Amino acid sequence: MLSDFKGIPAKDRIIVAFDCDAAEALRLADVLQGKASWVKVGMTLYYAEGPAIVAQLKRRGFKVFLDLKFHDIPHQVEGAAASAAASGADMVTMHASGGVDMMRAAQRGAEAAAGAQGAPITLGITVLTSMDEPTLQRIGVERPMAEQVGALARLAQEAGISGVVASPQEAGMLREILGPDAYIVTPGVRPAGSAKGDQSRVATPAQAFEAGASHIVVGRPITQAEDPAAAFDAIVSSL
Repeated sequence: MLSDFKGIPAKDRIIVAFDCDAAEALRLADVLQGKASWVKVGMTLYYAEGPAIVAQLKRRGFKVFLDLKFHDIPHQVEGAAASAAASGADMVTMHASGGVDMMRAAQRGAEAAAGAQGAPITLGITVLTSMDEPTLQRIGVERPMAEQVGALARLAQEAGISGVVASPQEAGMLREILGPDAYIVTPGVRPAGSAKGDQSRVATPAQAFEAGASHIVVGRPITQAEDPAAAFDAIVSSL
């Protein structure tokens, strides 16, 4: 099944992960301004800087993927999602393993606090890209990786959120399950020849998009490059 995102320019489907401190994030933002559309703020940066870093990046014209991976009782997650939406985040995440009620609460919170830009895109984390099947088994998940990812994606779909986060290796299966309109955001994306780092389930940008990803997340191959803007452009050119 084809994705309905294929008509969007490649540069607008690449999310650059700012897993660093605020000074470095803002330096990278200035370098990438006018090239990248999306940046990711994760726990490292957000816990240090709070909503202010979202506002600073928004002022520079970026869409912000606030990747805090909510996972708590529904009441707490509803409030967290509302706070994230109020900060101006354009995309937020929660663990799909928190269940349907929790994800529905997150959607309610995000919609209730949405500003003029509308509610953020809401995504359910399926299985972290750093995990493999032996890791799943050690935490008591006996079914194969693909089955676990698919089951959690179906819960996200039932909850009515926008889509999921999964490795590019599961993107094709998820596109079949979720249909052409769902957001499927894939971390674990590495240009050919790049080190895997702490990721276990990886693919190149072209492979991820071909499989059905709506957006890809790329961090160190861009942010740790000698010339981040050139590294970003090289990925766009490869697509």
